[in-house]
Amino acid sequence: MTDEIKTDSKKCQKNRHVMIAYGFVQLGSSFVSALSLSLIALGFASVTKESKLFNNCVEDLREAGSRTSAAVRFCNGGK
Repeated sequence: MTDEIKTDSKKCQKNRHVMIAYGFVQLGSSFVSALSLSLIALGFASVTKESKLFNNCVEDLREAGSRTSAAVRFCNGGK
């Protein structure tokens, strides 16, 4: 009976270490996922800011009397 208890406790210890390792892997992957999502959100923020600047440029040129196509070309860096 004591031999069975010893072998069972050894099996439980092995399983415990595996489960702890699995928990750390899950935690690490969740951290990487959160970091990636935050970097994607920051990328969208810069695109939004650039889009607003572009739209303001086109609107200013349109108010100055330029055609829409000429204003877009100028704001894109054309002549």
